[in-house]
Amino acid sequence: MKYSKEEVMQYVSEEDVKFIRLAFCDVFGRQKNISIMPNELARAFEYGIAFDASAVKGFGDETHSDLLLVPDPETLSLLPWRPEHGKVVRMYADILTPCGNPYECDTRRLIKKAMKEAEEKGYHFAFGAEQEFYLFQLDEHGKPTKIPYDQASYMDIAPEDRGENVRREICLTLEQMGILPESSHHEEGPGQNEIDFRYSDALTAADNAVTFQAVVKTIAHRNGLFADFSAKPLKKFPGNGFHINISLHSEKKEDCLPFVIAGILNRIDQCTLFLNPTENSYERFGSHKAPAYISWSNENRSQLVRVPAAIGEYRRAELRSADPSANPYLAFALIIYAVLEAIEKKIELPKPADFNLFKADKEVLKQLKHLPGTYQEAYKAAAESDFIKKYIPSSILDIYRNS
Repeated sequence: MKYSKEEVMQYVSEEDVKFIRLAFCDVFGRQKNISIMPNELARAFEYGIAFDASAVKGFGDETHSDLLLVPDPETLSLLPWRPEHGKVVRMYADILTPCGNPYECDTRRLIKKAMKEAEEKGYHFAFGAEQEFYLFQLDEHGKPTKIPYDQASYMDIAPEDRGENVRREICLTLEQMGILPESSHHEEGPGQNEIDFRYSDALTAADNAVTFQAVVKTIAHRNGLFADFSAKPLKKFPGNGFHINISLHSEKKEDCLPFVIAGILNRIDQCTLFLNPTENSYERFGSHKAPAYISWSNENRSQLVRVPAAIGEYRRAELRSADPSANPYLAFALIIYAVLEAIEKKIELPKPADFNLFKADKEVLKQLKHLPGTYQEAYKAAAESDFIKKYIPSSILDIYRNS
């Protein structure tokens, strides 16, 4: 349900809300927030709440340190794990400069801009997120270890799957927040789990992806565990993927799926920095179903992009290279722009690679282009790309260079 400002004010007044969290993300997609009291809510909507941007990595220095958070009323959500009496709610906020202008490093603004451009051209994107994470035990001091919570494997059940009740609590919590998970199960790695979401528009899907990580970490901690979303937590076991499902509907009733795939393949090397933004990200590529080559196929899980078996409105492309350390606002925005470019330039879809890339002959693999193999390679590809320079502010690219 999406709320108006007036409905939010009424809800806060009638539902014993004592704290309102204004949430936002840094350029890496890490969630931050500031809590305000109900009597400050009207001011927040009208003028914004100031915060020290110099304390957020990449948001400037002490000379220009003030930025404002203006809550988006449509994102109101109760935080179910907080006290029932004296409730806590959360809204995502837009980031403005003291002059009232949009802040260029607000990545949530960038995805809104991409969506607007797509809709003006008659195209409507839908995104579905699949994020994997490991559950690790804590030591006697409450610090994370690398000891998995269980030794179960893909889609095992209890008692081998000890994460079953944790996933259940996560799904029920998300449901209370108005976010509907589609499925959940144990993944291949020991202590590894996955929860998938239904399709939604790009902004909602990105908000939900950020919320999901916060909920998982909170519920894991409540159960005496640590949730690890890094790309490759355990070197000998599968990494964590952030599989992004994309479907596209055109007002012209055209078949857009070939352009979705072609656009991604055409720009993926330049976008990889933002889909895989850590050194650890590149340890995942090329093993345990994580792609290493720029290719596509139907159903095939060894590919960068696969088309899952589905018909009608469920036809989609699944991008498999991203990992959960990505900023979903940047990731989804770049995908939208890459696909729009493919439509505009009528970029042809290359032939599918209908074979298992993990078992293919070396001579066959030589014909395929590699994804960037290191963070440095990914940064170089992004920094030299006119496509990236067109859609990503130079200040954000500079932050990724210096990370």
